[in-house]
Order: sequence, then C-alpha cells, then structure tokens
Amino acid sequence: MTNPYAERQVSHSGVNMAEKNEDIGFKKDTISKLLSSFFKEDKTRLSGDAVLLVAEMLKVFVREAAVRSQKQAASEDCDQVDIEHFEKILPQLLMDF
Repeated sequence: MTNPYAERQVSHSGVNMAEKNEDIGFKKDTISKLLSSFFKEDKTRLSGDAVLLVAEMLKVFVREAAVRSQKQAASEDCDQVDIEHFEKILPQLLMDF
C-alpha cells in the first residue's frame, strides 16, 4: 500500500524522505531495555521477534505522527511543523493505534 502523503514527506535538506534508501528505526537493544523495564518479575523474558515487532510498530507510529503533523501544518498554511501541530493530531493518533 502506498502512502498518500509520501509527496509531503520532505526533510530539511529538501530531499524526499520516501526516496531515501536508508532504513531508519529503533535499536533492538533500546526496545528490549525499554520493555524489560516494565516487567514486574526478573524471570520474564522477551523474544527477539517480539522486540522486532514492537520496533516496527514504533517506527510506523512515529512516521504516522510526522505525516499527520505535517498535514496539520499544511492545513494551517504553515511552512514548518511545530509542537502545536503534533499536539492537535495526538488524540486521534492515539485512538487509531
């Protein structure tokens, strides 16, 4: 499925982010430590597949937040996305996830 907002995803350098071949994401170790910090028992283990799945979900969440914030800024005729744009889209974003 293609992203309908792909043409709007432009970095500060003017390069279309959809055209970049870099795979940007979260480090597996960071995700593992973050999730493990919420375990109540030391015996609880986390599989590698679970860590990869959570990392992918976070990547999708962050990209969706960026796209929606950018769309909100554009609807307000702003050239730059500010925290206010993110705050406006956040309630619906959290409900969608």
